[in-house]
Amino acid sequence: MAFQQQTTAPTPTLVALRKEIQASANPKKAKILAGFFKTGKGEYGEGDVFVGITVPTARGIARRYSALSLSEINKTLASKLHEERLIGLLILVELYNRGDAEAQLKIFRFYLANMKRANNWDLVDLSAHKIVGRHLLETGATIARLKTFARSHNLWIRRVAIVATFAFLRAGKFSPTFRVAELLLRDKQDLIHKATGWMLREVGKRNKSVLTSWLKPRYRKMPRTMLRYAIERFPKSERKRYLAGKI
Repeated sequence: MAFQQQTTAPTPTLVALRKEIQASANPKKAKILAGFFKTGKGEYGEGDVFVGITVPTARGIARRYSALSLSEINKTLASKLHEERLIGLLILVELYNRGDAEAQLKIFRFYLANMKRANNWDLVDLSAHKIVGRHLLETGATIARLKTFARSHNLWIRRVAIVATFAFLRAGKFSPTFRVAELLLRDKQDLIHKATGWMLREVGKRNKSVLTSWLKPRYRKMPRTMLRYAIERFPKSERKRYLAGKI
């Protein structure tokens, strides 16, 4: 009697991942993304290189290559290609979701060591709350780290600070968002204004009265973009009063 030889799928490698990235590249999409993420001279994404892979496609690739080692993931985060760094971060999220407490701590520390490589807003927004925020929330840690990050000279680390609080918001805890937002009220970067306003809006979606109580003594000194984002879901007449400084 003949026995069918059993085969196992080959272990994913960084070489194979990079080949799949190139196979999924879309030059027309890459050009659009390069403009959308401001890669021109003097812009916040200056020098970033896109190959034109959508987030859903990147998520699928990340799932298929989630067996990569941290040393290999480290190489993806050092890549000049935006989508390769994105996939590396999405793999970290996958590993964090599946890991036990020891593995999660290791990934959390690895993420902190590589935060500067999450150097565009989508890279931060798709990973910070799922690793940094979740870890601080679920381990009962203080948000002292986030407050330190909010004072960083690095734009992306400051964005990690506020976006990480999304994990707390989803658990009904508003204080971390307010405490980090307080530190960012005078920030000069529009990307921080948008992220902070987004998190404040998320507070309002869950409890408008809590948000308005925080806004009233502060809204006149908030950056305009931050305020607009924060009150985006308010009735039009109320938004006008806030923007006119008449609350």
